[in-house]
Amino acid sequence: MQALRLARSRAIRPSATSTLARARGIAATANASASSSSASPASVVPLSNVEAQWDHLTSEDKLAVHQQLAEIQKKDWRTLSIDEKKAAYYVAFGPHGPRKPVSEPGDNLKIFFAVLTAIAAAGLVSAGVKSFAPPPPKTLNKEWEQASNERAIEQKMDPITGISSEGYKGPTFVQSK
Repeated sequence: MQALRLARSRAIRPSATSTLARARGIAATANASASSSSASPASVVPLSNVEAQWDHLTSEDKLAVHQQLAEIQKKDWRTLSIDEKKAAYYVAFGPHGPRKPVSEPGDNLKIFFAVLTAIAAAGLVSAGVKSFAPPPPKTLNKEWEQASNERAIEQKMDPITGISSEGYKGPTFVQSK
């Protein structure tokens, strides 16, 4: 009866309750209704090996474990057993839910080969595009660039600091090797 009052009072103020508190209230009302109707009691999951059982538990059993651990953690932590401490840590911080690893063990090799395949495909596409490209323009050869240097000197291009100045040692139009 007290669990029902608790659940009703929490339902009146939903902004003040946390998700875990709402889950406790729901579990308390479910347990109260189950015990009052003499139906099968809520399944009790042993805390000794929660890590191995967690993936196979139903959502009701997980909720029961959460509730059981919440009650256990209200006691002095020095009196808790090692299994209870391990179960509390696993349920709070274990690799499940949002903390579940994105990749499975052995996926690194698959990812490596997939990246190599993507790089090879990009190289093949690049080579294919280059094979259909037109030849480079005639102005991109060494002779043309040297002729451009001579033409710039003839026209006295930039006579103070540029190519036609006395003793110029800077870059010229020759870029090809």
